[in-house]
Amino acid sequence: MRSATEFFEWVRGKRIAVCGIGRNNTPVVRQLLAHGALVTACDRRTEDQLGDVGKELAALGATFSLGESYLDHLAGMDMILRTPGMKPYLPPFMAAREAGIPVTSEMELFFELCPAPIYAITGSDGKTTTTTIIAGLLAAAGKTVYLGGNIGRPLLPEIDKIRPEDVAVVEISSFQLTMMTQSPHVAVVTNVAPNHLDWHTDMQEYIDAKENLILHQKPGDRAVLNADNAITAGFAKDVKGERLFFSRQQAVEGGWLKDGVLCVTKDGVTTPILPAREIKLPGVHNVENYLAAFCAVYGEVSPEAMANYAREFGGVPHRCELVRERRGVKWYNDSIGTSPSRTIAGLRAFDRKVILIAGGYDKHIPYDPLGPVAMETVKAAVLMGATADAIEASIRACGELPIARVGSMEEAVATADRLARSGDIVFMSPASASFDLYRNFEERGEHFRRCVQALS
Repeated sequence: MRSATEFFEWVRGKRIAVCGIGRNNTPVVRQLLAHGALVTACDRRTEDQLGDVGKELAALGATFSLGESYLDHLAGMDMILRTPGMKPYLPPFMAAREAGIPVTSEMELFFELCPAPIYAITGSDGKTTTTTIIAGLLAAAGKTVYLGGNIGRPLLPEIDKIRPEDVAVVEISSFQLTMMTQSPHVAVVTNVAPNHLDWHTDMQEYIDAKENLILHQKPGDRAVLNADNAITAGFAKDVKGERLFFSRQQAVEGGWLKDGVLCVTKDGVTTPILPAREIKLPGVHNVENYLAAFCAVYGEVSPEAMANYAREFGGVPHRCELVRERRGVKWYNDSIGTSPSRTIAGLRAFDRKVILIAGGYDKHIPYDPLGPVAMETVKAAVLMGATADAIEASIRACGELPIARVGSMEEAVATADRLARSGDIVFMSPASASFDLYRNFEERGEHFRRCVQALS
């Protein structure tokens, strides 16, 4: 294992291609240039489309390979870094590996170079909230915490600051885990359900990517798995270190519910943490998130600190976020609902039926599970985007409820406003990705928030 100092001494004068100039890799390009690397920034976009980012990197000394042939000039590089959204087995990357050129990523380099313990969290649903909770719990215990990864902040640019006594808490996606050969000291898999099947070859490849989080752990490491999810429970056979489960449905070695109280059982001793009703975040899915987080930090954070944090933490933006109450109607932004399973978890967080705004980019995942839950939890649906047909079909297969079709977020909010009466909840949880109209789910959530605030 190299130290960060050794790595950055090595990069001086080396030819490094950074493929994909987005929010994760742009700071990495700056960092490599600052350490004397000869960086080629590769991106499908043109110089005009890169705009100010391209101008800034050029001024710092980067050269560029742009346009449709942007991956055609990787021969002769000393290292290639790909952005997470680029498949690691694209032909240009495979050819580079055959030529002996290492193909890696910001996340893989961070795992190699980080001197501190790493807590890493993946899953189809709940990983951002669980990651944020784990970081908050460790900070409450007095640790210096570096939070990043798929949550929106690359951590490699922070590597020079991180000390062995600190901790890194990383949200990690299936894109980042595909072909990963390193695992964290503490690994948490919240759940696995169909997702990102527009990117992965098939569901098995998606499952294998998630399992990569634990496959390379060592005997002294810890794995936290969801006992109530058949896929994650199946990972248990491959755990090499300490294995803890979490469950809302059964007693386990790990985190579980005992008569409505969140508890952690370890080495046969059960420690109560707090009653579920005292958790500030609504919904049974957040009970699961806390059970997972408590397992991850158990032994590092006191039960009292865990309980106090759960009573005070108000949640992450775009996740069942209350935007506004107007004329007795509550408007919630759940733009993180990028799959049916995420939206289902959100729908079950409320004690009444909601007006659902849903639909968006098609990731080629099945919507059948959404229909039965919608019949139980939705009083009317406002649908938009490429997945509107599939969502409506899943509902119609189970029964009848009012469904409106719209063409924009403005129209969706206006339609929901007409349908809503005092006491109602409007819940924007698309069950779909955002890429048909937005760069990411955050941009979609911000647009929804603006539309709601603009209601007279």
